[in-house]
Amino acid sequence: MRQEIPGKTALDRLANENGIAIALIDETAHEVYVANNNSICRELNPNGEFETHCKAFCGTAFEEASEVGETVSFTCHAGLECRVVPIEGGERPLVAIIGRTFLKAENYRRATTRAISGDWKDHSPAEFFENVLLTGSATVLDRTAARIGGSAKKLKAVGDERKPQKLEEVAKTETVEEPAAEPVRKNPAPTVSNIVARFNRELGLGKETVRAVPRAEPQITEKQVEQKIELPALVPERKPEQVVEPAPQVLATPAPDVPVATAVPEAPKPRSNEQRAAEARAWRSFFGSLLKTDHAKAVESVLEFISLQYGLSALIWLERNDKKLVNTFAFGAMKNRKLRLGIAADDKRLIEAAQNEMPLELVERPKDGSPQGDRVMNLFPIGVGGEISAGVAIFEKIEDERVRRQIARFCQSIAPQMEILRLRGAVARGETLSTAVRRFSESLRQIDAEDVWIKLTQNAAELLKAERASLMVMNERTGALEIKALIGGLGKPGKDDVVGERVARLVFDKNKPIIVPDVAKTGLPPVAASRNYKTPSFMSCPLSISGKAIGVMSFADKASGQPFDRGSLNLFHAIASQIAVAIDRASLKEKAGEFEQLSVTDALTGLLNRRYIEARLAEEVKRSNRHGFPMSFMMIDVDHFKSYNDQFGHPAGDEALKLVGHVIRETLRGADVAARFGGEEFSILLPQTGPEEAWAIGERLRHNIAETVFPHRVVTASIGIASCSADLCSVVHIVAAADKALYEAKRRGRNRIMAFEQI
Repeated sequence: MRQEIPGKTALDRLANENGIAIALIDETAHEVYVANNNSICRELNPNGEFETHCKAFCGTAFEEASEVGETVSFTCHAGLECRVVPIEGGERPLVAIIGRTFLKAENYRRATTRAISGDWKDHSPAEFFENVLLTGSATVLDRTAARIGGSAKKLKAVGDERKPQKLEEVAKTETVEEPAAEPVRKNPAPTVSNIVARFNRELGLGKETVRAVPRAEPQITEKQVEQKIELPALVPERKPEQVVEPAPQVLATPAPDVPVATAVPEAPKPRSNEQRAAEARAWRSFFGSLLKTDHAKAVESVLEFISLQYGLSALIWLERNDKKLVNTFAFGAMKNRKLRLGIAADDKRLIEAAQNEMPLELVERPKDGSPQGDRVMNLFPIGVGGEISAGVAIFEKIEDERVRRQIARFCQSIAPQMEILRLRGAVARGETLSTAVRRFSESLRQIDAEDVWIKLTQNAAELLKAERASLMVMNERTGALEIKALIGGLGKPGKDDVVGERVARLVFDKNKPIIVPDVAKTGLPPVAASRNYKTPSFMSCPLSISGKAIGVMSFADKASGQPFDRGSLNLFHAIASQIAVAIDRASLKEKAGEFEQLSVTDALTGLLNRRYIEARLAEEVKRSNRHGFPMSFMMIDVDHFKSYNDQFGHPAGDEALKLVGHVIRETLRGADVAARFGGEEFSILLPQTGPEEAWAIGERLRHNIAETVFPHRVVTASIGIASCSADLCSVVHIVAAADKALYEAKRRGRNRIMAFEQI
């Protein structure tokens, strides 16, 4: 029977208002009660019993906290920060695990990686990241731990003679000395209830609107918050590996019709209680719906909400990419415009602006230095865990300080929710990518050796949704790129064209990819109009093994009509290693085939050798016995070859054998197999060929040899033929029969044909 927990309502309230989880654990290492549990913990321990790695952390929390008798801190294997507080005075002792929240950005990024491709990838992304808890600093955990620790001293067991004091009452009356704040952020991460309460207080609404635990207002430093600095880099940046030339100018200011305040504005008029209440309801509604959508739609909703609430019309959403803030969505007058910001995401000015809950004001002065032409951008940073992860750029003057502060607080308030949505999106994209890579890998296993090049290219093109693609592989003997496959093109280049001259060779030599949004804006030579490309964008990527480039794969004409981008490159990188390995294996097979060909080929005549013809003869004999197909075998001997060697020398004899081999190759059909059997003897396998047809081929061959001009004298040949029959259809017997027929032809005067059936 579970213990009745007094103060559940207070635990729920404390957990929700501070954006953390509070779990009560008994001496059997079971969860007795959990308020606002982290979805990660809920997924890893669905039954409330600590499993696998969690046993070493939350599973030992009761024992460790009870042993020391005071608060214990730890960061668990999932990267979640926790405080453990002993609670005594109930039917049995308990401990409260407070937190289960991410305090460091690297910890939740590591969690994302584990969910995408690590040991958590089997969990559903929607449920796993449904309620990721992100708080601003350890201050929230320490304050809550001290509060619960002080309140727990007054808890009594249910049924005690004295009426136990409720935790709700203790939470209202208990005075606890709170630990000093860590210098990460000045305020804990807001939640829906205390965000709205805070706005209500600023809007002048009464407490009856929303109940919330009072919070200390932020201490604004005396330093000037509205920093006016020159815009350091509202200009394009050039990546060394990109061929594409950036646009000559960046549109970082609103359209001409966007109003920009130049005169001193009038003081804002006081608003009525109805207006304030309506604004508060708008805030509540927006925060409540934010997590019900995906990251892209949430970004659009945030900009639209700010625009409608404050009458602003030129906004851009900036997202952190590595150490830079890059624009991912534009709204209003900034639609379809690009911004390159030279301020790094970890710039201390941005961090200070976030701490002070005010924007960073950037001013771009005209070239003549006239202040009348200043263009202003208010940058509102967004971040969690002391890191700036995004930002909202507004390209209008905002004279009302109250509006600036509210937008800044709004941006900081949505940071945890936006980070959760980003995590969900990252995991979902990771699942999609993982599925695509798995399917691509399965498709590779189904590729036959004969069509490996074309299938590799087709599968890669389908994955990237490109209508055209090419695969070029370096020929080590010639040192040139060799086209192995073309998809959607108009055929291979002409004999005089240099393969890969425009782009592929550069990509191969530098071993770096190239993404070109618009080829017309590059210095590349134009493509012939006859190629009929549908879009101006293409992507060319090297294929390498152990850092050494082995080929280049290029893509053009995206089916959607959109340009290739970083997402396209990331998708290709996910399969590039598999493609490179497949190419390396195919190349090795080709080389092995060449070596095998050399091992079964006669070096003098270029015909196959005896070992190969005997193996093929065995296959044809089995096929003939199984299906009843006709098959014939021919033995050829150069007449009086010993005297030719003796009279004209061995080099002349070798030249004579080369000429005989040439005549044989030119006379036979495509399916016939010719070999040098040994010395001056040759053999020919004639699949699906009966005695009469074999005789005709032999006669044509004998005639061609006799008519060929040799350097020193006329050369002739004798031929013996044996055909597979019910009485004669084994390798040994057919070879012996053809050899016996050859001997009879030589005995009867040479330069003639004999069939075994004639003997």
